[in-house]
Amino acid sequence: MQNYFKSAKLDNVCYEIRGVVLREARRLEEEGHRVLKLNIGNPAAFELDVPEEIQQDVIYNMHQAQGYVESKGLFSARKAVMHYCQQRGIDKVDIDDIFLGNGVSELIVMSMQAMLNTGDEVLIPAPDYPLWTAAVTLSSGKPVHYRCDEAQNWFPDIDDIRKKITRRTRAIVLINPNNPTGAVYSRELLEQVIELARQHNLIVLSDEIYDKILYDGTEHVSTAALADDVLFFTYNGLSKNYRAAGYRSGWMIISGAKHRATDLIEGIEMLSNMRLCANVPAQLAIQTALGGYQSINDLVAPGGRLYEQRETAWRMLNDIPGVSCVKPQGALYLFPKLDPKHFPIVNDEKLVLDLLLQERILLVQGSAFNIDDKQHLRVVFLPREDTLGDAMGRLGRFLGNYQQ
Repeated sequence: MQNYFKSAKLDNVCYEIRGVVLREARRLEEEGHRVLKLNIGNPAAFELDVPEEIQQDVIYNMHQAQGYVESKGLFSARKAVMHYCQQRGIDKVDIDDIFLGNGVSELIVMSMQAMLNTGDEVLIPAPDYPLWTAAVTLSSGKPVHYRCDEAQNWFPDIDDIRKKITRRTRAIVLINPNNPTGAVYSRELLEQVIELARQHNLIVLSDEIYDKILYDGTEHVSTAALADDVLFFTYNGLSKNYRAAGYRSGWMIISGAKHRATDLIEGIEMLSNMRLCANVPAQLAIQTALGGYQSINDLVAPGGRLYEQRETAWRMLNDIPGVSCVKPQGALYLFPKLDPKHFPIVNDEKLVLDLLLQERILLVQGSAFNIDDKQHLRVVFLPREDTLGDAMGRLGRFLGNYQQ
């Protein structure tokens, strides 16, 4: 009998954060082994809970979540996002410019499907959050990766971006604060990117899901606050700032040169209508989250859990001979480099698989984030300090004896 095969559209779609190595980790767990998962930024797995007032508000209002709502989302939730735009300096955002989704992931895919024709190009940072590359590919577009410079705190290389703009380029993605590097971009850098978008008629797609997870007094500037003559899509949600990853509650804000995007916005509305609406219980959390006490500020301040865990992991990684790591100014990750003189790695996926099998620690290889070299790893620093310190020590011993 004839076999069934996946669509050819998926041939070049890759999302290795949940790939081969994770499947091996699941096999080990099924056999009774305990695996420390430092591969995904999932706060709930490490006792970083959704604030109680948000949970209670969702429970109290659950009776209102029994039916469909407006396809763009609950009015009260979108009004709260609109007020957040005002706080962030994003001007002239109306209720109808805001789309709520089942996490930012759904909204990224939706907007790429509405935006791209076959062969259209989107500039994406390298390293990237790989969903962006996958979403562009799935939407028949062509991801073009621009270089972020490790020697310059992982800031985008403006000259490299400029060289990669072609007549097919439709948009440029900024992930700020950045996953996986933890870089937080300066106002000056953002203004340079906006000027390129202005010159080449590009849409700026700004992924700001970690905008409150900042360290050492670092300021986050929302890209869309810096201009109104360029079209901006800004993506954010509850997953990280409010530790509500499982709620799948995100939003997309369209601002700036909206008058030039009437047809595109109509396409997004069409796709929004096709899914009827995003899950309603999670939308009930948005108003309370944005308007309530911002407990994330306690976690990222000196003495707070996230701050101290970052310090511990960063220090211990840099203490490993042959390993260096730029200190992240935001987000939940470290992206250390393995010196090729110490570690002549040929296959970084095999490296993380061997680490999993020997130490029961799950990381993600750097090449999963669409960079060319095999010398990086992404480390999540969500576990408590004692667990994290033990894991970094075991990683150091593993690397000290590793040969490929």
